[in-house]
Amino acid sequence: MAAKKNLIEASVVIRKPREEVFGFYRDFGNLPRFLGDVMAVEQVGPTDSRWTIQGPLGVRLAWTVRVTEERANELIRYETVGLPQLTTYWEIHFDPGSRAGETEVREVMKAPLGRSGRALLAVIRKFPDKEVAANLNRLKQLMETGTVTDTSYAVAGKFGRRAH
Repeated sequence: MAAKKNLIEASVVIRKPREEVFGFYRDFGNLPRFLGDVMAVEQVGPTDSRWTIQGPLGVRLAWTVRVTEERANELIRYETVGLPQLTTYWEIHFDPGSRAGETEVREVMKAPLGRSGRALLAVIRKFPDKEVAANLNRLKQLMETGTVTDTSYAVAGKFGRRAH
């Protein structure tokens, strides 16, 4: 995990074929199953979806996310749509693991407002670098076992013993 040049990066190796991991992730309806603060995702256009998150103090927020680049089984790049200074973008890379049948998933995220935005989030105890790593760990758990047990950096009570 790194936070260089205002980028947040983490990776995980999943014991599943790349096509399977990519397909699961690319179906954004699956994202609430492992992303800690994403409560719902609704497809609203060919490249756009509406995400509902639960933020600090239980506040629910919704915004549009747009896929800006996609290479099957390799890369999904997407970003929030709206005020440019508040844009968040993500790159999700899907690379072959070191063993057959494994996939390395690497996420690179740029949070809004750079370092000052991260400092502001820290004040409300929201740490994007730790959230990214926890989200990838939950993806690994869900893909490999069907169960999410890691509740770190997630909305309280969101994940039970079995993934939904």
